[in-house]
Amino acid sequence: MRAWIAFWSILRKDMRTYYLKPPNLSWGIIFPLAWTLMFFIKSGSGFGEARSILPGVMALSILFGTTSMLAVTVTFERKGRSFERLLLAPIPLWVLMLAKTSGAVVFGIVNAFVPVIMASFIVDLGGMIWWQMGAAVALIAVSSTFLGLFIAVSVSEVFEAQTFSNFFRFPMVFLCGLFYPVTKLPVFLRPLSYLLPLTYGADALHGAVNGTTQRPVTLNLAILAGFCVLLFLISLRNIQRRWIV
Repeated sequence: MRAWIAFWSILRKDMRTYYLKPPNLSWGIIFPLAWTLMFFIKSGSGFGEARSILPGVMALSILFGTTSMLAVTVTFERKGRSFERLLLAPIPLWVLMLAKTSGAVVFGIVNAFVPVIMASFIVDLGGMIWWQMGAAVALIAVSSTFLGLFIAVSVSEVFEAQTFSNFFRFPMVFLCGLFYPVTKLPVFLRPLSYLLPLTYGADALHGAVNGTTQRPVTLNLAILAGFCVLLFLISLRNIQRRWIV
């Protein structure tokens, strides 16, 4: 019970301090809106291809929203030494880190559905597999958040966190099948694509929206869940080694 109370207290504090601030709220809305408009207009035939690029826009909104927010907030608190007080709290480390990352997960999920709402005014979204979309969005948000946590744990300055984030994010834009199928990439790049969690999340989203997948949906979701666990465990190990004496 104590751990549960601490979880919600930390989550509420982060939501008030970071995620519900007007600049972050506006950024969280404007960012996916900008992605959506850019890709929808760039699609070539007006808005006719909006549905085909929707999964990629959703995935990008999640990826950039979660990694940017979490890498900055955790690094900022670490720099200000307020994070050290949380480490002294009488709760398990994994509960603390789940509490610190839950706000970013929610932020990413909300970002994902801004393009969906916009697309609903442009094209018919009937026939989509909504449960599959919801599962894919949630797992992409969790894996991207834990990637942001891994980045935040690995650096000490906010500008380093942003630079390190881009080292992972921008290759994902081109290698994960968001807008260009992985099967059409050069052969020497495909193994790298399969090492990135967003590849499996994007495939699941394409299946939910357009009905085209390279792998079974259950396999995509299982691999994505595995990446979530792996990134979280690596981050916990790094925190114990670097931050806990």
